[in-house]
Amino acid sequence: MKGVIFLHAFPYSPRMWEGEVALLKTRLPVLAPHYLGLSLGKAAEKVLQEMDEAGLEQAVFVGLSMGGYLIFELFRKAPERFLGAVLSSTRSGPDTEEVKRNRYALKERVLKEGVGFLPEALLPSHLGRTTQATKPEVVEKAKAIILEATPEAVAETLVALAERPDSTPLLSRIQVPALVLVGEEDTLTPPEEAKRMWKALPDARMLILPETGHLANLENPKAFRTALLGFLAEFF
Repeated sequence: MKGVIFLHAFPYSPRMWEGEVALLKTRLPVLAPHYLGLSLGKAAEKVLQEMDEAGLEQAVFVGLSMGGYLIFELFRKAPERFLGAVLSSTRSGPDTEEVKRNRYALKERVLKEGVGFLPEALLPSHLGRTTQATKPEVVEKAKAIILEATPEAVAETLVALAERPDSTPLLSRIQVPALVLVGEEDTLTPPEEAKRMWKALPDARMLILPETGHLANLENPKAFRTALLGFLAEFF
């Protein structure tokens, strides 16, 4: 059996994929695992275990931000499970030393203060200027999902992100069809980053989503889902 697996961003949960899961679940087997608080290695093992339990031999993996990092980890472990990959709002390179330091500082603050301050700290870079100015419901949904996370899970994931390997050398080996999506207003993983991945992947297409920041599927669901459905039509 073949299906679609949605891999969430940090510090969110599978709830960020509610719209996409609802769109597809009547047509295809769909999984949206929860792995906040796990290392990328453990998260990949969990995803593969859930695939086995659901009887999914292969899937199109759809990863946003941290979900993209997990796609790379899954490809290292089990490339034979891939039909295709959607890499949204992500990058193949590792953290810079400055970003690493910031993640460890954020980890200490979360363990000391809890997650209450996180929306204010993260959303200005997670959401594009258009969303922040005109879509208060998206801001509120993103905030609510962040506040559902536990401090311990957020802290563990910050370490996993800081220590992740450079996946750039892996790109040329990802021979399956890939779709690279990026918001035109994404400042965390800007279009230039997406273009570098697109050029390095053997079989990729790329779309820049208008008026969209980092949380592409929440900010511009119509454009995101149109692109996703077009890509999935190549497989199902």
